[in-house]
Amino acid sequence: MDLPHYETLALETPEPHILVVRLNRPHVSNALNTQMGRDLHAEWSRLIAEPGDVRCVIFAAAGEKAFCGGGDLKERNGMTDAAWRAQHEIFERAFWTQMDCPIPIIAAVSGHAFAGGLEMVLASDFAYGVDTARFALTEVTIGIMPGAGGTQNLPRVVGERRAKEIILTGKPFTAAQALEWGILNRLCTADELMPAVMDTARTIAANAPLSVRQAKKSIHFGLQMDIRTALRFEIEAYNQLVNTEDRIEGIRSFNEKRKPVFKGR
Repeated sequence: MDLPHYETLALETPEPHILVVRLNRPHVSNALNTQMGRDLHAEWSRLIAEPGDVRCVIFAAAGEKAFCGGGDLKERNGMTDAAWRAQHEIFERAFWTQMDCPIPIIAAVSGHAFAGGLEMVLASDFAYGVDTARFALTEVTIGIMPGAGGTQNLPRVVGERRAKEIILTGKPFTAAQALEWGILNRLCTADELMPAVMDTARTIAANAPLSVRQAKKSIHFGLQMDIRTALRFEIEAYNQLVNTEDRIEGIRSFNEKRKPVFKGR
């Protein structure tokens, strides 16, 4: 399948079932401008509606200096209140659509992730990052606040008290701290990052794709429910897999002592 072309994103499929979505404005630290917001919303929407054979997404960035430095403040300079709100509506929809995407998204954090950049990492399912990266939610230092999920996703990862310290001070923290606090799952050198992310993406893509999507959905939405409702939601998600060809193939391949061949149906 032909990949769409975007002004601010670069897409590639390095292996079957794995899609790399790369922020592609390295000359401005991959800053989030209006067009990038539109492009991200379009791509996440496409993967929800027509995923094709994609089973895992790697969310990466061009260049090594920054994953994403946050919103493009040069574009925002002198913006009217109405234009600012209209632009932010685009950003909100892009981030919410990313979180709604049923396909696992692994962030490969190749450099600094500030403000909206860190919110992109938090909106991913999990993240690996280079050991030299720095992170921050700096919005309160310029008269706004996190508005792309930061005040909600961060405390769900690091806890309320740590999130308040990070957000209310706006101070940067290290990749080692990001690992300790659960924002990153793994630290890598710059040379190790993409091979490590690819290896994990390859492992996910080899599993039954319907099972992976149902499990992701159960975790994501279950955490927003009381435990008894979440357990019932889990079983409803589980039962959708019982009559699939992949479930039959998985059990058959186990008994035949061979690798399963999953087809996503």
